[in-house]
Amino acid sequence: MQLSNEEEDYNLSLSKFESMLKTNKVLFFDSEEFEEIILHYLDMGKAALAKKALKLALEQHPKSTGLKLVQVEMLVYDDKLELAEKLLNELYAIEPTNEEIYIQKANICSKRDQHEKAVELLKIALKYTDDFADVYNLIGMEYLFMDNLEMAKESFIKCLEEDLEDQSALYNVVYCFEFLDQNQEAISYLKKYIDKNPYSEIAWHQLGRLHYGVKEYENAIRAFDYATLIDDEFLGAFMEKAKAYERLKKYDEAIESYSRTIELDDATSYALLRMGKCYERLGNKALALKYFNQTVHEDPLLDKGWIAITDFYVRQKNYQKALFFVNKALAIDNQNRLYWKRFATINKQMNFFEEAEFGYRKAVEFGDYSLDTWLFWVDILQFLGEFESAIQTLLQASEYFPEENEVEYRLAGLYFMLTDNTKAKFHLSNALRLNFDNYILLEDLFPVVWTKKMVQNYIAKHKKQ
Repeated sequence: MQLSNEEEDYNLSLSKFESMLKTNKVLFFDSEEFEEIILHYLDMGKAALAKKALKLALEQHPKSTGLKLVQVEMLVYDDKLELAEKLLNELYAIEPTNEEIYIQKANICSKRDQHEKAVELLKIALKYTDDFADVYNLIGMEYLFMDNLEMAKESFIKCLEEDLEDQSALYNVVYCFEFLDQNQEAISYLKKYIDKNPYSEIAWHQLGRLHYGVKEYENAIRAFDYATLIDDEFLGAFMEKAKAYERLKKYDEAIESYSRTIELDDATSYALLRMGKCYERLGNKALALKYFNQTVHEDPLLDKGWIAITDFYVRQKNYQKALFFVNKALAIDNQNRLYWKRFATINKQMNFFEEAEFGYRKAVEFGDYSLDTWLFWVDILQFLGEFESAIQTLLQASEYFPEENEVEYRLAGLYFMLTDNTKAKFHLSNALRLNFDNYILLEDLFPVVWTKKMVQNYIAKHKKQ
């Protein structure tokens, strides 16, 4: 690839400057060359070299406004805001129509959290600048700092009207639309943008993401296809396309797209995991397990990988292996309520009731308040003969489900078991009121209670009412 004359001159200037530093010979550079050298070192994060270049530059060009503005930029970078402001005021007295002065003043205001003032200064800069896109972009960023997403969006749109190729502005526009929950408006905007700039793979990718977000998966795939046609190494677009295919249950196509991401870069545990899930849904258990195993080999700390293998073995009713793998997941994240629930369910299937009870208790402790978790836990406590604990657990559950007949029937049964007939009748009355037909629960869960004449009479009496 041939370098342009500008690039060649730029590289020569850098080489010449670095050669000067090594030999200690003082060579002459014009002020613009110095500006490019200093900004290059700043971009590279080499602040010491940038400062050295600036010192030499100001010795050779003490009256250069451009270099003094670079000096201001470096002072702002070092948080020496008062010094920077003083120098800007001196420059303003000489060149009041230099847009860079207003931009740097705005930068100082922004650093001081004076974002509205920064916007005012940037609007003045608009009167004097040739680079409208850059200033609109800066205004958009200030509005973002103020959480004014609507004005930020307008500014980034104006930036793109000036410079269609500004990718950061494009990302920011989409971010604003999404934050404002304006997905359909964002889709309309991107379609108009693509009409003007049809070869923007970023725009196609963002359009695909938005279609995916509103569950328009066919449209999402079409957009991702264009993104990958423009850039056949666009890893993110292949990944998103695979996810959309999964949503449409087109698992072969999803696998193909996930495979492409692995060809483009090192295999990610996420892609391997999703491929395993796709193969499982296609009924190919051997390949599913192969990819699940590859997932945890790639990232042994990915708990989701261990859980995928756990679920695989649960579906095969191989609870011994499922238990081994759920313990692997819990070793990584032992505060995950869903993992504890799996642990409990697997132990219950293996008739390890004490371990199952412990699992349900931990699931609730970490925030699983779903009704079935409470009921499984209580039924195991009852099976273990821990009636008092079962009652306390149900009373806790009733705070979340105050009108749940399954909770009330169980409370009635347990109180009858403890011969606390007053409380038992109270809860049985509640249960029958909430769902009379479900009294069969008493027969299923509490056969001893069910045979009591008092209970049969109570139900019959309630039925007549």
